[in-house]
Amino acid sequence: MSDLMLRLFEDELPAHCPPVYLPATPRAVYVAQGEATLEDATSGTLVVQGAAWVGDEAVALVAGTAPVRVWRWEVASAATAAAPALPSAPSTRTTLKLEAPIALDRGFEWLMRCDEVGFPPAGVALTHVHQGPGIRICAEGEIEIETQGRLQRHGPGEAWFELGPAPVLAPTTEREPTRFVRCFLLPRQLKGRSSIRYVRQEDADAPKVQTYRVFAERYVRLPQ
Repeated sequence: MSDLMLRLFEDELPAHCPPVYLPATPRAVYVAQGEATLEDATSGTLVVQGAAWVGDEAVALVAGTAPVRVWRWEVASAATAAAPALPSAPSTRTTLKLEAPIALDRGFEWLMRCDEVGFPPAGVALTHVHQGPGIRICAEGEIEIETQGRLQRHGPGEAWFELGPAPVLAPTTEREPTRFVRCFLLPRQLKGRSSIRYVRQEDADAPKVQTYRVFAERYVRLPQ
């Protein structure tokens, strides 16, 4: 039974927005527009457009002098409902893009990773699995996700969940390059290592066209 939920929110903060305070939980924040600073108890990290931050401590999200749009992934207890808005931040707007139950073996310690995968036109991720669950969101282009007998297409701003051990085939559009951002949970032994495993040996041996960019990864404490 899944005792945790992974959620993806889109937050829009106006220019000069007062700081937004976020409670401690495993979290990734990707800046899709503008720039923002993530402040914990001892330091602050400036995150510019096209970069991300990962951590599990309580933080303040401080917008810059221009409007900011972020994609925010969080792990929470399945018994905790998704907050409809950022706490004490009436000038902001929040949309729950997707949520999915996740079952993580607590015999492992876990790593949260936020990265980006890019494809040239007509690129494809051959049939593969990952070592943990995650939510992806398309940043540009279009991608098909074929898994567990279902086929879905996703364009910019559309999100989907991948279980991890369920095989996935993912071709992309011929019209333009495709890029998506993802956040997933992995056993901590995978820090600095790829989590992808190909189902067929011929696919493992085939040339790969996708490129990867890891923004941030951190060991995290799971909610009880």
